Amino acid sequence: MLVTLQEILTDTRKNKYAVGLFNCVTLEMTKGIIMAAEEKRSPVIIGPAESLLPAATLEEYADMMLGIAKRAKVPVAVHFDHGFSSELVRKAIDLGFSSVMYDCSMLPFSENVENTRKMAAYAHSRGCSLEAEIGHVGSNGSAEESIAKTVYTTPEDALRFAAESNCDALAVAIGTAHGVYTEKPVLSIEVLKEIARSCTLPLVLHGGSGLSDAAFKECIEGGISKINIFTHNNLTAARTAYLNYSDRTGAFELMPLIAASIMKETMHLIDVFCSAGRA
Repeated sequence: MLVTLQEILTDTRKNKYAVGLFNCVTLEMTKGIIMAAEEKRSPVIIGPAESLLPAATLEEYADMMLGIAKRAKVPVAVHFDHGFSSELVRKAIDLGFSSVMYDCSMLPFSENVENTRKMAAYAHSRGCSLEAEIGHVGSNGSAEESIAKTVYTTPEDALRFAAESNCDALAVAIGTAHGVYTEKPVLSIEVLKEIARSCTLPLVLHGGSGLSDAAFKECIEGGISKINIFTHNNLTAARTAYLNYSDRTGAFELMPLIAASIMKETMHLIDVFCSAGRA
């Protein structure tokens, strides 16, 4: 069933679990994620990001994902991730996405607050949840270079932003980075705990692919409610296609194998996030 992000994250902090946003770009990835959520009886979040739009248009993603989400046996939020363009974020809302992220984290704090507040009003008037970000999780170059550029979130900023922006979830920067890690990331769990003590909004961890199971659990214990995953499943899908290809293998034969591999990896992460049985 299609639900909002706010509905999915309502009791995550209280019950110490997180729900995964599994970015997806193909039918096989989408099906694998939903099959995993149904098998584990877990709520789940799916959707593209603005950076993934070259693979398909927002309309095409909406056509595929909204129908699948509505038919699912578990709660599913369809989320437009890291929307930098206000036009695209509004389009996602108008297309029926039940959640959007309006990412103004590179702007000055006051502009981020003002832009987020205006977009939150538009989203809420149409029954859609809105996620925002303060601090900045790097996404250029290698993951390690991104960490060096990370602007960490402060508890004071998190509290003020939550009070003034009217967003439904808040992504915070604590040392993760988008992309593939070649070295173990150093997370500021104490900073996360301080943010969680001052800010009651559901907190979001971006750059989740590549973290250890222990690191995920530490983040959830520290106050994280939503964890974003793309690189891990994206590589899993490509690796499955590569390992099973032959001169006599077509896309049709590969599709169920890719879906099954995504299902397996997603079920593991659902267990790590402790969201199994929460649907």
